[in-house]
Amino acid sequence: MKAHTNNNRFFRMYRTITKIAKRFFTDAQIYKYGFNWSPMYRRSTGRLVTVSEDLRYVKIKIPLSIKNRNFVGTIFGGSLFSATDPIYMIQLMNILGDNYVVWDKSATIHFKRPAKETVFTEFIFSEDDIKNIKNEVSKNGEFNLVKTPNIVDKNNTVIAQLSKTIYVADKQYYKEKRKRKTKSSS
Repeated sequence: MKAHTNNNRFFRMYRTITKIAKRFFTDAQIYKYGFNWSPMYRRSTGRLVTVSEDLRYVKIKIPLSIKNRNFVGTIFGGSLFSATDPIYMIQLMNILGDNYVVWDKSATIHFKRPAKETVFTEFIFSEDDIKNIKNEVSKNGEFNLVKTPNIVDKNNTVIAQLSKTIYVADKQYYKEKRKRKTKSSS
């Protein structure tokens, strides 16, 4: 029970900080600097370099550094994976708003070649993506979205391919589903 209480406390803390920041900064600025200053994200060695005002486009860079250099002198695969992991979920939570539940459901990475220099990844949601998500959730209550961005170097050479599955649900549908699941396991 204590872990659950601590999670709620951190969630409330981030919500409060965000509400205060919204008085002074745009959503894009909060998103970019929130990630870049977050101790959790900083450890990944990734940095958000571009965030569109509507939050539908995010570009990150992962520089080769002493913090992420592996035994053979390239970027550690775990750094590549962790720097890309949270972006879509938080991006979509901000785009869709409070009437939706968004969770990372699964992720895979397929390494194509060593990252010997700074690499980049773009996270994009088009207008059609957002309409499709809302339509599917409206019809079915929930939806699993699959996105497949690449990690590339400055010449656009693919270093790794990602596959991210993001679960999206109507908040009310999700609450009812959780209640049914709790009752059936009792």
